[in-house]
Amino acid sequence: MAEGGAALRPRTLSQLAAELGLEAFEDSGAKLIGVSTDSRAVGRGELFIAIKGETYDGNCFIDQAIASGAGAVITSDPRVTGVPRIIVADTVAALRDVAALHRAELRMPVIAITGSTGKTSTKDLLAAAIPGAWASPRSFNNEVGVPLTVLGTPHDAAVLVAEVGSRGRGHIAFLMPAVLPDVAVVTNLGVVHLETFGTTDNLADSKFELVESLTAAGTAVLPIDEPRLHRPHRGTTVTFGAAPEADVSVSDVVVDESGFPSFELRAGSNRTNLRLGMAGAHQALNAAAAVAAGMATGVGFDDLVGGIEEATGSAWRMEIHRGRYTVVNDAYNANPDSMEAAMRTVAAMPGRHIAVLGTMAELGPVEDVEHTRIGRLARQLGFAAVVTVGDEPGIAAAAGAIGRNVPDVDTAHKTVRGMLDSGDVVLVKASRAVGLEELAMDLAAEAVS
Repeated sequence: MAEGGAALRPRTLSQLAAELGLEAFEDSGAKLIGVSTDSRAVGRGELFIAIKGETYDGNCFIDQAIASGAGAVITSDPRVTGVPRIIVADTVAALRDVAALHRAELRMPVIAITGSTGKTSTKDLLAAAIPGAWASPRSFNNEVGVPLTVLGTPHDAAVLVAEVGSRGRGHIAFLMPAVLPDVAVVTNLGVVHLETFGTTDNLADSKFELVESLTAAGTAVLPIDEPRLHRPHRGTTVTFGAAPEADVSVSDVVVDESGFPSFELRAGSNRTNLRLGMAGAHQALNAAAAVAAGMATGVGFDDLVGGIEEATGSAWRMEIHRGRYTVVNDAYNANPDSMEAAMRTVAAMPGRHIAVLGTMAELGPVEDVEHTRIGRLARQLGFAAVVTVGDEPGIAAAAGAIGRNVPDVDTAHKTVRGMLDSGDVVLVKASRAVGLEELAMDLAAEAVS
């Protein structure tokens, strides 16, 4: 599935409109064979849904989509004429509703994953553990990505694994008609997006919307140490965590010099020792969540752990690049929990440690205290230097003598390049808005040049 596009059981625009309870205009009678939200990549005979976002309006690209071969459009602009079309008030909701039609035709188990951190890693572990799984590409976890993931699911997939994000109350509930999970996984609750959630209770309520979507036959996979999630719901609950009483538990977690964790994993009478190919001690809990979810769909313990050991993570998530020095590229996003986990992983690796960090976005009222905590943690862990990029969020100041703030990515590159010696380990991490992924890739390339 190309990004921005997905399959669709062939039907005419009028047939699709009837299923959605809407009206079609100027239907050519041709069968629509796919769905796209990207006018640059729409295929011939596909339905183009003109998504209107905060920074762009797909309605402006309808002519381009038609020129590229789109067979029809769904638009929120009533002025559009001369093309096969359905007019709706909200094209994002229309995309979800089209995906819900495809979901109703799927017969494989559906696992949906949410949480403050670990969603993508748990999804990657499950995708590796279950042969024939269809999983969200990259982090397709928003109101556009989730429906496209569902629409792209082939009918012969063994299982659908969907990553579902949320930035506020109602976001997950909005998507559930297109997902209807059989297994709902909540990886954890951390300090993330409080700028939009407002309070930690709202955060918990928002993530629990995934569990509330379960039927009586569904299974909720929940962290045993998160009481805010242990509430009545229609399905059954399976717990995971470090506590021995968890249904799926991990113990004796050790991170080797490469950053990869080894641990014992137990599920009932099943137990085994695992070494993951994904860096970070926190991956042990993600593996436990993945095993719990996989077993809930009927996959055997031994089959799951065999696949999990072969899993590799998504791009820019604890990617380890070795050369004259080692670069740990964890620049996809950042929040306090993932920042701490990355720093502790790097600190356990041999060598002198340098961190290139940016702001952690959308922390709301805890922004100052969390940035200060990360700066102090760097000092406590023995980092040799901390370079922060852009508006100083408080990390460099709290790091004291090892802290330094620079105005932009280019300056950070020059600064860090002047610091690095053979055998060093440099962590690059920030929220995507800072744009440090290019810096990480450049440093990795230079390490082997």
